[in-house]
Amino acid sequence: MSNTIKPLIKVCGMRQPDNIRAVAQLPVDYIGFIFYPKSSRFVDMKHLPTGLMPDLADVDISQAADADSKRRIGRVGVFVDATTQNIIAHIAAFGLDAVQLHGSESPTFIRNLRSTIVPDIRPELKIFKAMSIASADDIARCAQYEGLVDMFVFDTKCTDYGGSSTQFDWSLLDSYQGTVPFLLSGGIGPDDAERIKAISHKRFAGVDLNSRFETEPALKDVRLLEEFIGRLLNI
Repeated sequence: MSNTIKPLIKVCGMRQPDNIRAVAQLPVDYIGFIFYPKSSRFVDMKHLPTGLMPDLADVDISQAADADSKRRIGRVGVFVDATTQNIIAHIAAFGLDAVQLHGSESPTFIRNLRSTIVPDIRPELKIFKAMSIASADDIARCAQYEGLVDMFVFDTKCTDYGGSSTQFDWSLLDSYQGTVPFLLSGGIGPDDAERIKAISHKRFAGVDLNSRFETEPALKDVRLLEEFIGRLLNI
């Protein structure tokens, strides 16, 4: 990793407003909200009694990321095989800057999603595609998304969708030859700063932090995050 380029830092699986506000005071670039109902970190919407769309975001949650008024922290919505309508509803309700697709979304789905949203709904929206990694073959699957996504998120392949607290073999990153930058995810913990600083892949963009910085699902240990980020950024 070049010493002249600050790695992006995404803290995912946030839900508690006060916890979000505390994390927003750290030098993070993205805060992730998980909109997958089966996740222990699921963020639900407020359902209107009429049963009509659109439902509403919890104002405390959606505004908490703005605790640092001097800068904009990107809001990422994490979805697993959601419908385009569902994704659009959350973009509008939570003011999302990016969507992270964590399921088996096809290139055609992503192409259609982008054309539906950009530029009419959210001109600057970024699309992240999570890739579950256990072998070089999993890395090779990235090729089908070249030119369709703005960022890959390389996560550990597991029976669930993320939050496994386990790492894949980072040496597999060497087999990635694509042009799309990637975030490293999957079991990154407080003791991994030096290993991450040693990554020299030219497409490495930053890290996605979640389960190993939690005291319980969706509640982050701010002190651990602050210490880790300080070591990672040499501050």
